[in-house]
Amino acid sequence: MITVFGEGRGVRVVWLLEEMGLAYRLRPVDMFAGVENDTEFMAINPAGFIPAIQDGDVTMVESIAIMEYLMSRYGPTPLAPDPHDPAFPMYQQFLHLGEAGLAASTFFVVVTRILAPEAEQQNWTADKAQKTFESRRKLVARQLARSPYMAGDRFTAADISVTYALQFAQRTGTTSLDDAERAYVARTTEREGYRRAMGTCHATREWAAQLGES
Repeated sequence: MITVFGEGRGVRVVWLLEEMGLAYRLRPVDMFAGVENDTEFMAINPAGFIPAIQDGDVTMVESIAIMEYLMSRYGPTPLAPDPHDPAFPMYQQFLHLGEAGLAASTFFVVVTRILAPEAEQQNWTADKAQKTFESRRKLVARQLARSPYMAGDRFTAADISVTYALQFAQRTGTTSLDDAERAYVARTTEREGYRRAMGTCHATREWAAQLGES
């Protein structure tokens, strides 16, 4: 059975597993308790970040890489369009932009403006990271003006990637979603796969509930 270590970006992996109907277990990782004390997890990922997976003899980290591995190993799946499908270029772009351009930028804003000492919370690097997020967000806006999902008319793994990034930005208070983004997130998160994922990801569900999300 596939073991997923940690929530956070691991929500992407759990959501994908639910959409694909694959058996898994979620093993919580408490990043705030001092991950270096979690010897089992540190043996899986000595770099100490989440998520990670263990699938038989395979150990992997990085949420997007894990998603691509799972879809390739256990597919084919409509969550990943065929390379000859006209939807493939936008799928590939937004699958990676959801992390590289959006979530990664927000992460550095959050750790600076929320977690850093007060005297260090406003700095050039955090401003640049926020501007990077906003610039990449324009690509999402353009795509939503063209189609209901990132790759066109159907839901794909790219939507899992981008939805997580938008929710992360909203939940951390670094960004307020506009009407088109809120409608998009409502479309993607009404799926049964997402609802089942939230049934497993207790910490994420509780965080969302504290913010008034249903």
